[in-house]
Amino acid sequence: MTEKKIILEDIAPVDLYGVNDTKLSLIKKRFPNLKIVARGEVIKVSGEPEEINQLEMVVNVLTAYFNRYGNLTENAIEQILGKSSTNRSSSESVEGDDVIVFGNNGLIIKARTANQRRIVESIKKNDMVFAIGPAGTGKTYTAVALAVRALKNKEIKKIVLTRPAVEAGENLGFLPGALKDKLDPYLQPLYDALDDMIAPEKLAYYIENRIIQIAPLAFMRGRTLDNAFVILDEAQNATQGQLKMFLTRMGSSAKFLITGDITQIDLPKHQPSGLIQAMKLLNNLSGIEFIQLDGNDVIRHKLVKKIVEVYETSGNN
Repeated sequence: MTEKKIILEDIAPVDLYGVNDTKLSLIKKRFPNLKIVARGEVIKVSGEPEEINQLEMVVNVLTAYFNRYGNLTENAIEQILGKSSTNRSSSESVEGDDVIVFGNNGLIIKARTANQRRIVESIKKNDMVFAIGPAGTGKTYTAVALAVRALKNKEIKKIVLTRPAVEAGENLGFLPGALKDKLDPYLQPLYDALDDMIAPEKLAYYIENRIIQIAPLAFMRGRTLDNAFVILDEAQNATQGQLKMFLTRMGSSAKFLITGDITQIDLPKHQPSGLIQAMKLLNNLSGIEFIQLDGNDVIRHKLVKKIVEVYETSGNN
């Protein structure tokens, strides 16, 4: 049994402990084998040395987070403590490569599965990455998070997000409003991801000044996309001609991340998917990597994983 005093620096006790010690309770719950007594700027800890060291690292990470972002919510603490992490210390789950970007309200956005981590690693080494897998595997969310990180780190000057405007088995008919009003429903998943990662005022500024551009795939024709992180979502619904057109928009300083699910193609029967063709033609090209996600990567409701498995085994894709 070891005893140690952890002295708080660069953070007020109330900011770390919370009102009525609500935040401190979360930390204590993460370390049930330690005796933790907090008095002012001193945290007195008793327990095994390894766990005490882990707690001290967590306190340092929480302090660094507060100083960087100006707040420390209970949600952020839970994310940092990494309740799903079993084999790594809390500090590693925050400071390691799994964390992609810090979002709104203390949300920590990180790679949560092995294949999501492969996407993160692959985009560092390759200028073009295809992430292909079923619904709920976090393909789009991970891609948008990587783009936002690149923008925040000033690695690129703009983000370009696009997807084919193809109806998912429904005929929506006439949509009222201006062109943007007609197209936004197709692009809503991209807006949803951005809403989690960028403050509303900042996001509005980025979109208004075309630092973040969101447009249907057809609008990419004739462009050269340079100094940009470009995401094509729902690529399975791009025709062969459309996908070739998109891939050849790539400028000399760009990252392209293409996501898709070949089990959910909404193109007319006579129209082959450009994504399936690209998987065959481009698989062995240097600088391009294809990453296959599967049911083990599903991070939505637990029922989604079961649904994906049933459809895969039945052959009804």
